[in-house]
Amino acid sequence: MKLVIDANIPAADTCFGAFGTLNRVPGREIRAADVTGADALVVRSITQVNQALLAQSQVRFVGTCTIGTDHIDLTYLAERGIGFASAPGCNAEAVVDYVLSSLLTVSEREGWSLLRRTVGIVGAGNVGSRLQRRLQALGIEVLVCDPPKAEQEGEGGFVALDMLIERCDVLCLHTPLVKEGPHATYQLFDAQRINELAPGTVLLNAGRGDCIDGLALRSRLAGKGDITAILDVWENEPQIDAGLRDLVALATPHIAGHSLDGKLRGTWMIQQALADHLVQSNPMPFSELCTPPALAGLTLQHALPVEEALRLCVHAVYDVRRDHDALQRKVLEQGIQKGFDDCRANYPLRREFNTLTVVLKGDAVSLQTPLSAAGFQVQCA
Repeated sequence: MKLVIDANIPAADTCFGAFGTLNRVPGREIRAADVTGADALVVRSITQVNQALLAQSQVRFVGTCTIGTDHIDLTYLAERGIGFASAPGCNAEAVVDYVLSSLLTVSEREGWSLLRRTVGIVGAGNVGSRLQRRLQALGIEVLVCDPPKAEQEGEGGFVALDMLIERCDVLCLHTPLVKEGPHATYQLFDAQRINELAPGTVLLNAGRGDCIDGLALRSRLAGKGDITAILDVWENEPQIDAGLRDLVALATPHIAGHSLDGKLRGTWMIQQALADHLVQSNPMPFSELCTPPALAGLTLQHALPVEEALRLCVHAVYDVRRDHDALQRKVLEQGIQKGFDDCRANYPLRREFNTLTVVLKGDAVSLQTPLSAAGFQVQCA
């Protein structure tokens, strides 16, 4: 069996080597010629998988080690009888870590308390629902907009998008890209909605770049400059809008979910799916892929203000400013497109909050609830 695999997928040899011969190709460079003799294709989000790529191939299985599937022509795969699997939820915890690191960074920079803000979440899927639970466990007021879920589960617990915009200080987008139909998310935040944002609003997008009208957002930031934007996803990646990048508070290159744990979980999930497709047993547990974290423990001897303690622990595991600065540096060195892709291809090791055990001593035990809520393992000594 021959497999073509994105060169940036970790643990590919360990997970897929037993299936056959692997051909590792950078995801953005995978072409029809690469898959002509392949039986299976395993990608991430930057490879467009469609008729143009697969028409002359014998590929019978496609797997994407990601949550999203908008880079996959699912209709074409179904018509060709090609098996397909994605990895829903694989990096959801990492994206929530990204959101918390970003909001705590910006709140410190701008001098406001995250714990006193009202946060609106647009999209209550794997990421949005986890973010909601963590924020509410921290005592933060949260409102949620998800029309498809509201239709399925009832209106209770959900609000309309315009009400969310009106009532929330922070807006976090975690929607898939849907271009048509009653619940389309393409340019969900169009010029009108961006102009309606109240001064002081924080707009964070870690879902899909096309859900925001980038030109309208750039105009608002360049004109009034009275809102804060945090963008991990962009229109036209990797050729992103340099003017918009310069105006946002935190600009990162679509890496919100790029924890080692999330990537390995995605690889493992597609390995399991391929084994099922081939009707093979594959008993490898996920734990065999994970190495111990470099920073496994942290001890707090005395109580700190809650947000100070949160920032200390959050930044010990993941400081979003590193990724913001790396993108700025790489773009200056290599230009927009190459710099953006280089940040992703050579992303440094990053672990999730739940890999850190925080030991609390003395009056620091008062921090048990908020640190646990944020996602850390907590022990009171």
